[in-house]
Amino acid sequence: MEAIYLDHAATTPVHPEVLEEMVDVYQKIFGNPSSIHQFGREARKVIDEARDALGRQIGTEGKNIVFTSGGTEADNMAIIGAALANQEKGKHIITSKIEHHAVLHTCQNLEEQGFEVTYLDVNSNGRLDLNDIQQALRDDTILVTLVYGNNEVGTLQPIREIAHLLRPHQALFHTDAVQAFGTIDIDVREAPIDLLSLTAHKINGPKGAGLLYVREGVPISPYSYGGEQERKRRPGTQNVPGIVGLQKAAEISAESILPRMDTYFAYRKILLNTLEKNDIEYKINGDPDHFLPHILNLYFPGTNVEALLVNLDLAGVAVSSGSACTAGSIEPSHVLTAMYGKESERAKASVRISFGYGLSTEAIQKAAAIIAKTVKRMKQ
Repeated sequence: MEAIYLDHAATTPVHPEVLEEMVDVYQKIFGNPSSIHQFGREARKVIDEARDALGRQIGTEGKNIVFTSGGTEADNMAIIGAALANQEKGKHIITSKIEHHAVLHTCQNLEEQGFEVTYLDVNSNGRLDLNDIQQALRDDTILVTLVYGNNEVGTLQPIREIAHLLRPHQALFHTDAVQAFGTIDIDVREAPIDLLSLTAHKINGPKGAGLLYVREGVPISPYSYGGEQERKRRPGTQNVPGIVGLQKAAEISAESILPRMDTYFAYRKILLNTLEKNDIEYKINGDPDHFLPHILNLYFPGTNVEALLVNLDLAGVAVSSGSACTAGSIEPSHVLTAMYGKESERAKASVRISFGYGLSTEAIQKAAAIIAKTVKRMKQ
């Protein structure tokens, strides 16, 4: 039995073209980018080209790109770096209750260091209210950090509107775009974002490579020390093959955004139609109008999520109950809890299905039939 992978929001298979580029670098470009000899210069050239290409893709210059080990490090660098660099202006930070734990746990750590954090509520669709953000702003607010597209339910936030709302204020605006990048167009000029995080492994690139965009002139303090790489913002020898893999994956994703979106909408329709034909009761978690099309979070009343995940896995369908970072936890999803309340069964009986590279209509049809059959059997 060939298993069907429907957990692309957790991580994605590496695209063959990405792997080919990385293998070529591993075999031919092994110099340290900080070395001044020809081997080092060759490695530096590859990094600089990737930096410029990735900058162009989000509407900025390459010098504003800081390479990291992934989204978590990028989030930490943005939040801690901005907080430490601007603490003389104030110690108040605004975030939301549905952020990835890379953001939430970082904010909680800063609270232990004397910073004050406001955690905004969201509505039942997982959307923020601009008025709530406006009301939470204070004279001593130095940072607002809000997710671009939620990794569990796929809800998109009004990032452009938030960015423009914050322009007159001293607060910097950071967004975790890890789940959104490669699925929707992102331009940091149209939405005046100060700091933006993304990673390679969500877009068919390698694990261990990501970046933080830092708007020119935005101060961030380094929190690790060593060499002077990345313009003294992130020390350590750069992961040259990983950076090349990130650049290639981003290039491929940019070229295929529109056809992929059409494909994902078609997959959603197949899956939901199959559930309805089999009289399966379900509800969609998330915003019906503003969402990432590759993420479909479904509530199946009367089911136990852990048992459902195990039974689907045994039947050959891999889905999840939310963020991969909390997949081993028996606690209800903090995202669904924020949306529906602590006592809601939706936080305990929902699964996340996410689409990506390598799937086919036939695979989705088969998976949909298995999901319908499994849910029906468990409810009986």
